[in-house]
Amino acid sequence: MRKHGVTIGRIEMSRTCDICGKHTMTGNKVSHAKNHTRRTWKPNLVNVKTELGGTTVTLKICARCLKSDYITKKV
Repeated sequence: MRKHGVTIGRIEMSRTCDICGKHTMTGNKVSHAKNHTRRTWKPNLVNVKTELGGTTVTLKICARCLKSDYITKKV
């Protein structure tokens, strides 16, 4: 589930937060000598079970959304 209400579950890419849509970003690693090489930054995703519409659903959410209490964990 995303904030915009577009997706629920595993419809999008695997390294994407289901709440905010944060995903893998790419850029350059720059050395002291200004050499540029490509690298990736991955979000800190956590698998969390929650109750959504009366059913238990496992969501991949980033640690920031988990900390912000966008969902309640089902223990």
